[in-house]
Amino acid sequence: MNSLTDIPIMARALQLARRGRYSCMPNPHVGCVLVRDGEVIGEGYTRPAGGNHAEIEALQAAGNAQGATAYVTLEPCSHQGKTGPCADALVNAGVVRVVAAMTDPNPEVAGQGLSRLRAAGIAVECGVLENEARALNPGFIARMSRGRGRVRAKLAMSLDGRTAMASGESRWITSAAARQDVQRLRAGSCAVLTGSGTVLSDNCALTVRPAELALPPEEADLASLRQPLRVVLDSRLQTPSDARVLAGDGPTYLCHSAAVSASTALRATGASFLALPQGEGGLAFAPLFSFLAEQQCNEILVESGPRLAGALLQAGYLDELIVYMAPALLGSRARPLLQLPLDAMADKVPLTFVDVRTVGRDLRFTAIPGHPEPDGQAH
Repeated sequence: MNSLTDIPIMARALQLARRGRYSCMPNPHVGCVLVRDGEVIGEGYTRPAGGNHAEIEALQAAGNAQGATAYVTLEPCSHQGKTGPCADALVNAGVVRVVAAMTDPNPEVAGQGLSRLRAAGIAVECGVLENEARALNPGFIARMSRGRGRVRAKLAMSLDGRTAMASGESRWITSAAARQDVQRLRAGSCAVLTGSGTVLSDNCALTVRPAELALPPEEADLASLRQPLRVVLDSRLQTPSDARVLAGDGPTYLCHSAAVSASTALRATGASFLALPQGEGGLAFAPLFSFLAEQQCNEILVESGPRLAGALLQAGYLDELIVYMAPALLGSRARPLLQLPLDAMADKVPLTFVDVRTVGRDLRFTAIPGHPEPDGQAH
């Protein structure tokens, strides 16, 4: 085969990988297609944690993969985790060629899977639709390469940049379609981070509600199997024991100052507790994100008020902002989008838009901090 043939088949593998975007965390989203004599004989994508990886799903679907070419969106793993090495499974199945979109950033793999395939006499190519494959797993790549996952803040505002009335009233600025979109953001996240102020004012649950995802049935069913980890920054442990964020199926961590102890009522909720040192203006962010990396959190979604979101942006921890803008005005007395105490134009925070689209009657802006490079690529 040649690259003109490889590209459409790898595109199909990428399409398959997206089916696991709400279910396979902390594993990366991976798709695999097996082809023999120009015919697809097996397909698969990575299942929920502890289940089959994409290669195993495709091999099982094929039954007999002798002499086939495997197209995989990520280098086949070479280490023993909850499942066996996929590189060995491909060798044992008699596959004669493997086309990978990208190498695995996991230091436990990092080229070793491809080397194992080559050592077994299998022809290996890597780099087909690599940019598209990397775009599938930004959080996983970030966690493996820098030691913490991707952090995104979800914000909703009016046309005049306000998020709530002076009283705190904020329901609902945006449309039902935007809130449905947020449900999909949650479903694709490993953890949802908020502050105690948001919990006290909104009594938010921060759970995924599968019926509101508007996904194909198979993806919705898979999404219903897991809830993201809920993380509340609550230095003084003010969260009420009957707060919705402590109820439901999803696990919850209350992060607090080491000088504060949880009440008997809070401990009875079954929540977990994480003592953090004090940072500038609140709990320290670095140990928090190190902890979330230890919990294998690839994607962290921030759903908070302007104070926490602003602090994360100023501290350099926000990788992306997702802002829903409603066609409405809340007026000059309403609360701002972010708490950013800037005084001079030189202090402004530059952003680069990477996506703008309509969601229902609202606009959704996706931006990353920083100026674009001359070629249009953000740094």
